[in-house]
Amino acid sequence: MSQAVAGEAKETASPDPWQQINDVVIRIATPNGSGSQSANNALMRSIFTMGVPVNSKNLFPSNIQGLPTWFTIRASEHGWQSARNRTDLCIAMNPQTAAEDIAELQAGAMLIVRESLKHLVTRDDLSVYIVPFNKIVNTVCEETRLRKMVINMIYVGVVAYLIGIDFEEVEKAIHWQFAKKAKAAELNTKAARAGFDYAVGNLPAQSRYVLRRSTAASGKILIEGNQATAMGMVFGGITFASWYPITPSSSVCEYLMGFLEKHRREPDGKNNYVVLQAEDELAAIGMVLGASWAGARAFTATSGPGISLMAEMAGLSYFAEVPAVVVDVQRMGPSTGLPTRTAQGDIGKAYMLSHGDCKHILLIPGNMRECYEFAMESLELAEKFQTMVFLMSDLDLGMNKWMSEPFSYPDKPISRGKVLSKEDLSNNGTFARYKDIDGDGIPYRTVPGTDHPGAAFFTRGTGHTETAAYSEKPDAWQRNIDRLSRKFDTARECVPAPVVDAGSGAEIGIIAYGSTDAAVAEARHILEHEYGIKTDYLRIRALPVNGAVNAFCSSHRKVLIVEQNRDAQVAAILKSEYPELAPRFKSVLHYNGLPVDADTLVGKIRTHAES
Repeated sequence: MSQAVAGEAKETASPDPWQQINDVVIRIATPNGSGSQSANNALMRSIFTMGVPVNSKNLFPSNIQGLPTWFTIRASEHGWQSARNRTDLCIAMNPQTAAEDIAELQAGAMLIVRESLKHLVTRDDLSVYIVPFNKIVNTVCEETRLRKMVINMIYVGVVAYLIGIDFEEVEKAIHWQFAKKAKAAELNTKAARAGFDYAVGNLPAQSRYVLRRSTAASGKILIEGNQATAMGMVFGGITFASWYPITPSSSVCEYLMGFLEKHRREPDGKNNYVVLQAEDELAAIGMVLGASWAGARAFTATSGPGISLMAEMAGLSYFAEVPAVVVDVQRMGPSTGLPTRTAQGDIGKAYMLSHGDCKHILLIPGNMRECYEFAMESLELAEKFQTMVFLMSDLDLGMNKWMSEPFSYPDKPISRGKVLSKEDLSNNGTFARYKDIDGDGIPYRTVPGTDHPGAAFFTRGTGHTETAAYSEKPDAWQRNIDRLSRKFDTARECVPAPVVDAGSGAEIGIIAYGSTDAAVAEARHILEHEYGIKTDYLRIRALPVNGAVNAFCSSHRKVLIVEQNRDAQVAAILKSEYPELAPRFKSVLHYNGLPVDADTLVGKIRTHAES
């Protein structure tokens, strides 16, 4: 997407290199719980509906109210979707952080600051716009209790004037935001208009950062990864979901309930699905396994601490061969860590979760379309391989809004895998639950309710034979785990293949996965066009890996593996897969809780390139 958009960007390039057209990073600093989210979303959407590609990053605290929050909007004609390490326009609304926010700005940046904080502005290398927000809001909102919520919409109007957002788009964005609240839409529009009019009459115009209408975002959508995942689950035929709320995964099931209520009700008003909030994560995954065993398509959504609690049930799913899907929206640390920061820290744990000799299939989406499509695919693979499948999202993908191509309807019918019907059983005569008939390690199963005397559904978590009979015999145990290993190897060619951009003759090959993809794409562009460093790239989209990864690693002298965790977890997996190639692997790691940005990657990759 980025490369396609980059071509269109030439039409909006300014002849003045000092001027930035459709290229601006806006950072809004507010206290958490002050109602700024509606204003921020309206500002972002008004830029998007002008046809300019946008992306947002919401940095918020884990408490309910009071601590600082920062919302960053990046407008990029080129369509870059990653974070940048610069701020072009700062809106300082929070007394707690204003001094630090101002100090961090680079020279030449724009600063909009409320009048009560103007004493904190001591720099003369910024373009400063002091706005009396309190006075303005008093003129548009009579109710004192509403003023602290509406006041944020004033900076939307101020920004619209300063950088050239059509106010018509601001109005449309506000009405979209408050589609079911006409009075709120009217009041917020009035506040934004007041901010716009104040800026017209009192603030000097500027021409450094300018937005102009574009077609670069035409036909695109804005969506969160958790929303896309929930939509994929609906289209994937989910009939049962059980969950326990945990940031940043909670909105997966919240969105799911909305979609199911709208699209899955029978004509008589009854649900043909179940969404159940459990008492904890242990209960949630237990319910999923029970529902799946009974024939439902079932999943749960959680995050790292929840995965820890689900470890024992993961082993039961693996060994008894009961399908299940776990959506893991990764974050930092334990429940008392940094639950509202992003990470890719669960990859190694999820890959080998539970007892020894246990490995799981992981699907790793890198964009909104894959959050949607991999949700469907995870349900298919769980039933095909009769095992637990993890969908490894993260906070950056899951809770931030990203621009995307619209999603497509599924183009193939749902497959339940090797499920024996009444007719199959009548024709076959016998049924051995854990026998490898086809040589791919995948046995056949039945589901309860099949009307045949031979359809009794056997499952066993203890040591067992091919017919599910209890056994502690060494040869039976080894035969079984060898078959499970064979099944895992079969999955290598069935999971989503890696995306490869190679053949440039570059010595350096980059491997990344998940939300890191956006930053890697922009970093590669910068490396080539600003530093003359060409790179090849492979994005892993699933584990276990297949031969394409081996071929990519074998064809590059240096293989840089970019991850957002401390312990180089995928690098460790690749070293175990390809020990002979391990000396070529170098890790590029980022683990401070913030989404990795292209500038940081450029610096680290250049260091490796020059060593």
